[in-house]
Amino acid sequence: MARRGDGIYLRRNTWRLEFIHNGERHIVTLGRKITRTAAAEIAQVKRAAILKGELGIGGKKRRDIPFDTAATEFLTWAAANKRPKTAGCYKSILKPLKEFFGGMTLSQISPFLVEKYKQKRLADGKKVAVNRELSRLRTLFNLCITWKKFEGENPARRFKAAPESRGRIRYLSEGEETALLGAASEPLRTVIQVGIHAGLRVQSEALSLTWPNVDLKGRALTVEDRFSKTGETRTVPLNSVLLEALGRLKAGSEGAHVFLTRKGEPLKSIRTAFDTACEHAKLTGVTPHVLRHTFASRLVMRGADLRTVMELGGWKSLAMVQRYSHLSQQHKLEAVELLANNSTPKSTPATLAPAQEVERKLSAVK
Repeated sequence: MARRGDGIYLRRNTWRLEFIHNGERHIVTLGRKITRTAAAEIAQVKRAAILKGELGIGGKKRRDIPFDTAATEFLTWAAANKRPKTAGCYKSILKPLKEFFGGMTLSQISPFLVEKYKQKRLADGKKVAVNRELSRLRTLFNLCITWKKFEGENPARRFKAAPESRGRIRYLSEGEETALLGAASEPLRTVIQVGIHAGLRVQSEALSLTWPNVDLKGRALTVEDRFSKTGETRTVPLNSVLLEALGRLKAGSEGAHVFLTRKGEPLKSIRTAFDTACEHAKLTGVTPHVLRHTFASRLVMRGADLRTVMELGGWKSLAMVQRYSHLSQQHKLEAVELLANNSTPKSTPATLAPAQEVERKLSAVK
């Protein structure tokens, strides 16, 4: 029997009540082989009991807030507790989440809907992005539970991350470095060298660098915890190349920041100038982050152990620098091949004497 406006319907001689309350669907059995009038009276009592929270079906009304409200409070928290760049990234990450979950309350977001969102983003080709988005969704729920704004389970707590391919590590050869530096003017030229020779993250660490944190006499620079991705302060020694470059820049500097615009203001971004320099140098597939890859790759290929690379570059774990280790294998192969190239005599299939010649020589000896 079709449902009427009161939500009462008959199925297999049994009267049922169906209605939605606080975003939750309730289906209640009213009785078998009774009249509709009797079913309606029972439904009225049971509906009232659910609304009052007197039955286990409805239970006590739990704390709940709209997803849009939770997102706003999450971004407010991020602005107060995270670095500006990180808070800005969170805002971008929440945008597709708000488009999908906007208009829902937190209690209406189920693990099924989270998986549905994941599959949609994968279909859109956002394999890497969806992992970041669902990780932030999980954090949002955890914070709302901690703040006692939501009572319930975190539907994103066990999401399975989509597999990510790290792809080929792009780093600069010495020839490419020369070409790039030749196409760059100051202060971009020294920014590039800071990336290659100190491994600083360009946007968050290099451009925030101030002269009080550059010790030319002690040959070291310091990345403050508030600018470091890991939230930890680290000190990087200055090699001779970087010492000379920073010393030259310091001689003509008048501000507290190391990298300034022509107007004397702190440099905020190098992306346009960097892309132009890459174009003039005829380099492809090169981004500012490639400078950091170059730093790590060269250290590993020249014999630095992974823990040292991790500490110099400010990576959180050895696993994060492990991907550079395979680069040293090719480097080592080239090194041992030098033994073969300089071996005397060379013994290769192409230079071995024919069997007949060997036998002739043996006979002559006898």
